[in-house]
Amino acid sequence: MSVAFVPKRHRGKAQINQETIQRLLDENDQLVRCITEYMQKGRAMECVQYQQILHRNIVYLGTIADASQTWLQPQTYLSF
Repeated sequence: MSVAFVPKRHRGKAQINQETIQRLLDENDQLVRCITEYMQKGRAMECVQYQQILHRNIVYLGTIADASQTWLQPQTYLSF
């Protein structure tokens, strides 16, 4: 099961750190290799579940990246 999958009762409570992100990146690497292997063997239908997990991981990482960009952007205040 993907490390990005979190049951609803635990959502928003996970600690996001460099180790978690690296595990997701490593998992994505393995998923891409697995998908490629299945595709080369002509077993495209068996790739669907791995593609769904890969998609979920990428969306999750994108969400983390977007959130971290918001935190890093300097706040601009209007002065009157």
